[in-house]
Amino acid sequence: MLLSFTVENWMSFKERASFSMVATREKQHGERVPFVNKYKTKILPVAAIYGGNASGKTNFFKALNFIKNMVIDVRKPDSTIPVEQYRLDKKCLSVPSSFVVVILVDNEIYEFAFSLTKTSIIEEKLVHIKSASEKVLYHRRGNKINFTEPLTKNDRLKFVFEGTRDNQLFLSNSIMQKIDIFKPVYDWFNDRLELIAPDTRFASFEYFFDSDNPLYNTMNEMLPLLDTGISFLGGEEIPIENISFPDEINNDILADIKEGMSARIIDVNNNDRFIVSRKDDNLIIKKMITKHSTIDGTDIKFDMKQESDGSQRIIDLLPAFLNISDSKSQKVFVIDELDRSLHTLLTSRILNAYLDSCSTESRSQLLFTTHDVLLMNQDLFRRDEMWVTERNRHGASKLCCFSEYKDVRNDKDIRKSYLQGRLGGIPKILFSGNQLSLKGGG
Repeated sequence: MLLSFTVENWMSFKERASFSMVATREKQHGERVPFVNKYKTKILPVAAIYGGNASGKTNFFKALNFIKNMVIDVRKPDSTIPVEQYRLDKKCLSVPSSFVVVILVDNEIYEFAFSLTKTSIIEEKLVHIKSASEKVLYHRRGNKINFTEPLTKNDRLKFVFEGTRDNQLFLSNSIMQKIDIFKPVYDWFNDRLELIAPDTRFASFEYFFDSDNPLYNTMNEMLPLLDTGISFLGGEEIPIENISFPDEINNDILADIKEGMSARIIDVNNNDRFIVSRKDDNLIIKKMITKHSTIDGTDIKFDMKQESDGSQRIIDLLPAFLNISDSKSQKVFVIDELDRSLHTLLTSRILNAYLDSCSTESRSQLLFTTHDVLLMNQDLFRRDEMWVTERNRHGASKLCCFSEYKDVRNDKDIRKSYLQGRLGGIPKILFSGNQLSLKGGG
């Protein structure tokens, strides 16, 4: 689970901006707030981030995505670090950007922090936070590193650090060198943190081709209930001569598919999705299709590109919600523009379904950005689960939680206060209607 996140000098976040998933003393919806007994801490299962256009919501998403990629990606020796500093103040271009993430991994809390420039890691630190104390597992400053006892006696760790490049995190390199001490933290970023952009397509769609998979059956049960018009979602075998793969998929790639193996292929332009496998030295191609019931009760086939944007968005998002609604899930999903192409009642319904599945024992989380103010409802969210991003006159963003506002009571109509501008995070529109008319001589 994600406990908190801090970023400084990143895109629109000039000053230190902090975001917390640790519950306040708020009493609302307490029955669905996870409780970590070891730390006597309540952690929120959801966070909704509102704000005007260009206020910093997507930059928050990109910052988390950047951290994940820094941890799990293999960096080339001479490559620059794709950090995007705050550009509206020239002094910030020469100052390192800093990131701090506090996470819960298998009932243990860790703080992982690093600061960097485009060419090198300036500082990196991993801290194990215990119930009554903290232990700095390692602290890297430039070309030096200090380990805690008994790690100081581990010559292998020192050797791996000496081989860690300036543009590479020590955490990442230690995993590449098969050191498992810090692997739980790496695995959290690699396996549990999932980020879904507005145009992200669900990658593991092979589940939809296997009638024995629980996700296949659940999706086909859910889609008709969500007013999509879809009666069936699955795969259909297609002759290879009838397939036109994207240009980047050539014969060499198809030839690499060995006997008994399969590969996922997505045609981004048409949103077509294929599973290609090899059996008896022949390529077998299945294409994802949907079916809709006709007036006479028969089914007619649709390609994915023939489905509405909303239906395609549901197909991409629903697996995430089914995953985190599982009582055993430990996934953290971060979704940018959750409400894109979705009706507000549908968005509210799937959020309610997820929150109804949460309990004090849950370990999954959902963070999302949205423009849908109809979701700004205390019957749905606690005040400490709602945030706004706001941009000042210098273009710098900040994050504010509704629980920080003293006048936002349990019975307060938050939506009304927000739209009146009393909570910030709304667009400052300066033009009037007549300014859109064409002017000029004839």
